[in-house]
Amino acid sequence: MSAAGPVVVRAARDDELAAVGALTARAYVADGLVDARHWYADELRDARTRAAQATLLVAVDATTDDLLGTVTLAAPGTRYAEVARADEVELRMLAVDPARRGAGVAEHLVRGALRTAVAGGARDVVLSTLDPMTAAQRLYARLGFVARPERDWTDEVTMRVRTWHAPPAPGVDVEVATWPPLRTVDVDGWRVGLSRGVTRRASSTVAPCAVADLPSAVDRVEALYRADGAPSTFRVGDPGNPSGLVAELDRRGYAVASLTDVLVHDLDPLPRGRAAGAAATGDVAPGRVRVADAPDDAWLDGWLRGKGGARDVSRAIVGAAPALYLTATDEAGDDVAVIRAALAGEWVGLSCLQVAPAARRSGWGRSLTTAALAAAAEHGARRAFLQVESHNAGALRLYEALGFRLAHGYAYRELAAGPSTGSR
Repeated sequence: MSAAGPVVVRAARDDELAAVGALTARAYVADGLVDARHWYADELRDARTRAAQATLLVAVDATTDDLLGTVTLAAPGTRYAEVARADEVELRMLAVDPARRGAGVAEHLVRGALRTAVAGGARDVVLSTLDPMTAAQRLYARLGFVARPERDWTDEVTMRVRTWHAPPAPGVDVEVATWPPLRTVDVDGWRVGLSRGVTRRASSTVAPCAVADLPSAVDRVEALYRADGAPSTFRVGDPGNPSGLVAELDRRGYAVASLTDVLVHDLDPLPRGRAAGAAATGDVAPGRVRVADAPDDAWLDGWLRGKGGARDVSRAIVGAAPALYLTATDEAGDDVAVIRAALAGEWVGLSCLQVAPAARRSGWGRSLTTAALAAAAEHGARRAFLQVESHNAGALRLYEALGFRLAHGYAYRELAAGPSTGSR
């Protein structure tokens, strides 16, 4: 039985801990990993202690809020960390309801755990797995976990250790440089991006430092967004965010508008001439790619057709940073896909990938992304990044197949319609 709606990974609530514990034990028993009467089954059922002493995450159906699965993240030296070293976070007790398998819930949980780890400042994650867990091991390998046989250990059964390391992220300054707002206002060191609400990347506040009066600073940010005719939006989860920021936003009624993964990829030096002309080797659909240094009307049509938005503001946003604008055409000469490659030092930020509906599932997204990487390498880029909403499993799999790996994760917190409770 698959999930009815999108899968959301979040912290477990107090009122669902009994159900989380029961699900964990039920999954392990169903897989033959533990007997229902074994002492370890009792530990699996004790989700309340896990929630108190570790980070307990759950996967739920976004439509029904039904519980689908769970995973635990443990800090080194704590009760639930078995093998974690000082610089590692340990992933434990991954479990999916046996009746809800086949919908990618385990993948959502592991991705959510990695995102939570890097958002908390960790760069290394470790886990132990059993030989019979072949499906889980395939998932771990695809997500970048590496076998560490020298760290394998035995406690009644032999446990196989896998580790994951987050590659360096571009950082928020590089990300903003490749997608700058129309206007930026400084509020006590916070950078308030104002772009009339067109794209959250250009219409959100980056808060890289503590402020003397946090409620007052949020008040001033909200006033700026009201004047701009856009919802007040903060990007949270970056290094340097004030410790009380999320709690203050919660108090005012801010909701999580989206979760974003930042994926990165090292670029190999490529021969000149690869980007333009014939599309990359291995394309499913034959065609050509043209590269421009400004977004023309045809490119904008291709991008906005898939997402909508105010045309003039959108043009100003995507044209505000040095970038390459690639368009793929099919054999008939029709434009079928577009992408943008924005250059910032050694980095290139990929964005705006849109494929015409009639041309989807023909390899254009893959081939145009490859062409954009090649074009950026010709212009001196050595590392690439892109941002993907964490629920977009199809896009994440495409980019992983091209060599991209998770480096960072953040959330957009947006004020719901209506007045904020403010600082009063």
